[in-house]
Amino acid sequence: MVLEDRIKKIEEEIQKTPYNKATSHHIGKLKAKLSKLKEESLQRSSSGTKGKGFHVKKSGDSTVVLVGFPSVGKSTLLNDLTNAESKIGEYEFTTLEIIPGIMEYEGAKIQIFDIPGIITGASRGKGRGREILSVARNADLVLIVLDVFNPQHINIITEELKNIGIRPNQTRPDVTVKRKKLGGLAISSTVELTNIDERTIRSILNEYGIHSADILIRDNVTMDQFIDSLDLSCVYIPMLKIVNKIDLVDKKYMDELKSEIPDAIFISANKQTNIEDLKWKIFDELALIRVFLKPQGKKTDYEEPLIIRKGSSVKDVANKLHRDFVRDFRHAKVWGTSVKFEGQKVGLEHVLNDKDVLRIIVKK
Repeated sequence: MVLEDRIKKIEEEIQKTPYNKATSHHIGKLKAKLSKLKEESLQRSSSGTKGKGFHVKKSGDSTVVLVGFPSVGKSTLLNDLTNAESKIGEYEFTTLEIIPGIMEYEGAKIQIFDIPGIITGASRGKGRGREILSVARNADLVLIVLDVFNPQHINIITEELKNIGIRPNQTRPDVTVKRKKLGGLAISSTVELTNIDERTIRSILNEYGIHSADILIRDNVTMDQFIDSLDLSCVYIPMLKIVNKIDLVDKKYMDELKSEIPDAIFISANKQTNIEDLKWKIFDELALIRVFLKPQGKKTDYEEPLIIRKGSSVKDVANKLHRDFVRDFRHAKVWGTSVKFEGQKVGLEHVLNDKDVLRIIVKK
């Protein structure tokens, strides 16, 4: 039986099995087996894809990928956001390759990819869907673009993303598994587990071939989250929902749609409605901050800030500037909201805030 048939058979068995306390450990075992098969399928497709693949070169400070069905307006949106010249047409599958563009915003250069439209079953390889979706696995942010008349496609797209190991808007479960040679399974948790019991945990671990280990759980995880914690192929990526073509509907329709998808961003790429708001949201979601550099004996460069991730330290900046800066580091001075007073002397571990001014002093 081929891999995809085995996956389908297990999915059907899970759907047919009623979920209750008595069957939870059996369902857990099935889901763990399913997760392993999907991980194997991903590895096979990435190493043995036939024909021309999609090769993308990452550049800029972050990478964003536009994901959606054909003809939802991704190409027009890319042109609105970036310097790209993506082909636009009123027919399906206009984009047949990966089109990159650079969005310059608040000093940041954000790379945005327009990928071919996906279809139902993309994660199983339909329409080269697996190759297409694999681009999203390496993104810093996924933008799901929906047609205003088909908002229900969000469920299909998120399921397709899930099937290739993407967990949009989730964080990695706080589960630690330390394998041992002997001693069996020792399971402990710092929180009350109400979504999964110990018998189910043991069934899942046995399916992964883990028979002796210390397991520490710090989240009230579900069965699926516990399995994800064991699946090394899972990636956790922030996601924004974009509803396009709002210029084609009336206010009543829009009000109903906003109540159905309150967390979406509503735009018209064709009319460039709310595009500036979307740019800010992308920048904010990527958690980028700007640091202005002040070289010794020179004025602060406010024209070209250094773009780093929120939570970055002086050491991260030093590494980004030149590898010798960490080795020869003496101290740094910071002006801004991350210090108690202007020009405060700090060390490598000091965490910087947005719009801080930084001077790094190195040994001569």
